[in-house]
Amino acid sequence: MTIPFEKLKTRLLANPKVKAEYDALAPEFEIAAELLRARRRAGFSQAELAVRMGTSQSTIARLESGQTLPSTKTLLRYAEATGSRVHVRLRAA
Repeated sequence: MTIPFEKLKTRLLANPKVKAEYDALAPEFEIAAELLRARRRAGFSQAELAVRMGTSQSTIARLESGQTLPSTKTLLRYAEATGSRVHVRLRAA
């Protein structure tokens, strides 16, 4: 029996502890999603971007999956390679 992902996600997030952990990861996944958008906007594959940045395709995959949080230096290199600019802003909670 297969459960659709969205149905499983809804069921899991009904647990307050699971929801709190999920919400705590949101900033990391926002960064990963923004990196992916920048690469796609630039029209590069992960392999092409890796060559431009002097790194490996697997490193790009880890950055875009949210498995690895990039350093400021890496963000700047990624932005330069994709023709993007880094913009950081802290907002009141």
